[in-house]
Amino acid sequence: MSVANLTRQDGLDFLGLAPRIGIVTHTNRYRLDQANQALSDLRAGRFEGAAVLVP
Repeated sequence: MSVANLTRQDGLDFLGLAPRIGIVTHTNRYRLDQANQALSDLRAGRFEGAAVLVP
């Protein structure tokens, strides 16, 4: 869920709390030239959340 009024400190507090309450994250990395594949995978439900494009 997105929060519109998140401060930097809110983010730091959350990141410190997340492991203690069982939040586990998974990152899907795609090279920049794989941006279309990332969009296709997201639309097809091959992962939840956001893709990360890296150089």
